[in-house]
Amino acid sequence: MGFDPSADYPLGQRRPELVTTPGGHALGDVTLDALRDGRIGAEDLRATPETLRRQSEVSRAAGRTQLADNLARAAELATVPAETILEVYTALRPHRSSAGELEEWAARLEAEWNAPLSAAFVREAKDVYAKRGLLAGERAAV
Repeated sequence: MGFDPSADYPLGQRRPELVTTPGGHALGDVTLDALRDGRIGAEDLRATPETLRRQSEVSRAAGRTQLADNLARAAELATVPAETILEVYTALRPHRSSAGELEEWAARLEAEWNAPLSAAFVREAKDVYAKRGLLAGERAAV
């Protein structure tokens, strides 16, 4: 049976077989007892890229395009190390990075993590920051 983003929401109730942990455990296996007993680990409490992509499809089918776009980017970033995510987050803070540095992050997101949607987001931020004087070393016009 195929996935229907209009009919299969909420996934955990209607299609629990489609929701697994990064370690391959079924959604029903994710319990506090299983965590305490060591049958699952902390890494199994994270969403998988597949689940995030399906949630994105559900959001898009419901007309919630901004949420769908955010979930699609989250799916790309689900396998990126947390330290790298924090570095990108810091680089995106106003006045922290130059246009070149943000472009380098965008290129890395594409090349190293196959994250073109996230790379496009960083490039869009770079363009907006340039227009608003928010790149490193710039002051916004008052």
